[in-house]
Amino acid sequence: MRLRHAGGRTIHLGYCTNVHPAEDLAGILAQLDSYAVPVRTALGADLLGLGLWLAAPVAAELAADADARRRLRTALTVRGLEVVTLNGFPYAAFQAPVVKGAVYQPDWTTQERLDYTLDLARVLADLLPDDAARGSISTLPLAWRTPWDTAGADAARRRLDQLAAGLAAVERDSGRVIRVGFEPEPGCVVESSAQAVSALSGMDTERLGICLDLAHLACAWEEPSVALDRLTAAGLPVVKVQVSAALEATDPAGETAALRRWVEPRFLHQTRTVGCAGSPDPADPRWAADDLDVALDAGLPGPWRVHYHVPLHAPPEPPLDSTLPVLRAALAALFTGADAGCDHLDVETYTWGVLPAARRPGTDAELAAGIAAELAFARDELVALGLTPTETVVTP
Repeated sequence: MRLRHAGGRTIHLGYCTNVHPAEDLAGILAQLDSYAVPVRTALGADLLGLGLWLAAPVAAELAADADARRRLRTALTVRGLEVVTLNGFPYAAFQAPVVKGAVYQPDWTTQERLDYTLDLARVLADLLPDDAARGSISTLPLAWRTPWDTAGADAARRRLDQLAAGLAAVERDSGRVIRVGFEPEPGCVVESSAQAVSALSGMDTERLGICLDLAHLACAWEEPSVALDRLTAAGLPVVKVQVSAALEATDPAGETAALRRWVEPRFLHQTRTVGCAGSPDPADPRWAADDLDVALDAGLPGPWRVHYHVPLHAPPEPPLDSTLPVLRAALAALFTGADAGCDHLDVETYTWGVLPAARRPGTDAELAAGIAAELAFARDELVALGLTPTETVVTP
């Protein structure tokens, strides 16, 4: 979906396909018909945006085959779908039975991470709609925080310099601008906006910037306008926003039974108490745990915010809640003013398949309906801030 900001910029809103498991081209094409087209139909939209996730093997395949890229773009177009952004955080197997810390490998000290991201850039340059101003790719915030030392930081900085040079080469070859956003996440080298400034200042900000995930921002207990001002002052642009909400527990000691229902084996659910706010070490075990079950066993003091993306339109049953107030404050900070703070927005609830059983969709149709409801929620929040939906008719 597209919306128009009062300042004139086109805002692209879509959903991230890392909620789906396919990792080859045939499976990705099948997902378009199983999920994306029904979502677009449910929304009554002429055009639906996808934040496409391509695992490393299929990204390499597409990067090496211009005909395959053209076929994929045609497949998107005839279905009323567009891609202006890719999710380059998970390298592969993101919907495996157990993911946990494997999602942070390979990290930005490695050639594999650089190669994957530049493959994605080459693919995206050919998928972009002709009228799109730019493309974006989200990626992990350098690495998991341990082990990390000066040697790792130096290696990552060299990779980022190579990344910027590679993106410049893609622009020379294709005429399309692709930017990469590093996504602060609990437990990583870059968890907070202050850590982003410390670790990422000095990189090529014409092509590199920040992907702001609003659930992660909430888990860091950051006030959105303060975090955005800090990034702006450091010259770090927000190139992409993931519109998401985290799980919140005001009194975890009294909500243990409810929280236990959210413990699951696939993903890490890093848990942060309010004590991490403003800390130079937000992962300090006095106020942080690397998974929800660890936090419960440790008896961390409340309140808690848990890195567990919950459907935007369907907050958890009381006594639990979600961090929608943070989401709303962040969108207001980004889009209230003469210019939009970012033009690529993805709804990213990749946890539909691991929600507590009573909340989990049981069929493809139910999942598509849930994604459509989330997108409608996000669209309505943006309209309330003064953005105007645009009608775009796409022809093959």
